[in-house]
Amino acid sequence: AARDPWRSLAGCRRIVVVGTTGSGKTTLAGRLALLLDYPHIELDALHWEPHWTPAPPERFRERATAATTAEQWVADGNYSVVRDIVWARADTAIWLDYPLAVNFWRLTRRSLVRGTRRVELWNGNRESLREQFLSRDSLFLWAVQSHARKRREYPALLARPEYAHLAVVHLRSPRATRRWLGRVAGRKSKVESRSL
Repeated sequence: AARDPWRSLAGCRRIVVVGTTGSGKTTLAGRLALLLDYPHIELDALHWEPHWTPAPPERFRERATAATTAEQWVADGNYSVVRDIVWARADTAIWLDYPLAVNFWRLTRRSLVRGTRRVELWNGNRESLREQFLSRDSLFLWAVQSHARKRREYPALLARPEYAHLAVVHLRSPRATRRWLGRVAGRKSKVESRSL
């Protein structure tokens, strides 16, 4: 798989953004979708039903299958139950591989905003500050528990033969991501200006 972050979006039409909790997957995917004029697929929106009820696996897989039939899209999420569908159909994987401290700070900021403003997320669900900071279902606890494991898992997953077709963009810091996104935006602008 190609791993040059400055060239990997040339000709790419189906992109999946992965990374541990708090890394900014949805934010980056949304910006890329807007920049490229592609549909944005939030796997969280397909997974969570009202009252924070997870969709049954088969229903989730049906939704993911339907959402990724389009020719162009940017998806974000780490759900292993639909990985074989999303990754098989993607041509590019962007891995946000940030230090735990960075993800923790971003998650804190995000949770405070969502919790205090009661931001509606998917299917009427809203985050609760109490649940985020004081419960066993806290995303902070999940971030700590999953960070090291994800860092071990992703290289092995991306090395599997069934995912060898993926062009991989491995970004290790928010600064690297901003530089990369700026390069992508600059190149798109140059291409568009040539076509005018």
